[in-house]
Amino acid sequence: MLQLTGTWRSHLESEFNKSYFQKLDDFVSAEYASHTCYPPANQLFNAFDACPFEAVKVVIIGQDPYHGAGQANGLCFSVNDGIAHPPSLRNIFKELETDMNLPYPTSGDLSSWAKQGVLLLNATLSVRAKEAGSHQKQGWETFTNTVIKTLSSKKSNVIFLLWGSFAKHKIKLIDTRKHTVLESGHPSPMSANRGFWFGNKHFSKTNGVLKSLGKSPIKWG
Repeated sequence: MLQLTGTWRSHLESEFNKSYFQKLDDFVSAEYASHTCYPPANQLFNAFDACPFEAVKVVIIGQDPYHGAGQANGLCFSVNDGIAHPPSLRNIFKELETDMNLPYPTSGDLSSWAKQGVLLLNATLSVRAKEAGSHQKQGWETFTNTVIKTLSSKKSNVIFLLWGSFAKHKIKLIDTRKHTVLESGHPSPMSANRGFWFGNKHFSKTNGVLKSLGKSPIKWG
């Protein structure tokens, strides 16, 4: 069931033959066959399909897909067009408003970011409906940790945005001598309302780094 295509596959080919990934494939296949799961099966690798390996300039790390109907589209923090914005996404957009002086976006679909080189990577790529965290510790984390390590080792000057304690723990997978890491609190209301999110200016800081490297800035709005 789990088929990764495009340039990513050549960089991650060895993972697909490992026992953990075969067990993960069996687990995910059984879950999708017997339960409602998100995102739709054909969007499990949407983060990779929308942002080829060679195009990656920025990485944003999330934890789990949204588990409500019609929300998850395979990109972390993103929801389908027309879906109400979850609290964390609302706070992301509020920071975007003040940091970049942009209007609050009407659509919560972050595909436009992905197409510009922002890898929107959840640590776990699937979830059972209405059961947050239900597909954790089944092998996804091993796979996505390998994705981060592969980006770190094979590329240079990638900007990693680590939001919240879960994402911050991923810094051990990143060579900080050749990449930029920006850390802040999580955009969830609990963290943001305690002063750990708003004002981090990660969007303008990211574009500042990209410009210093001679790369095109991200059009966030």
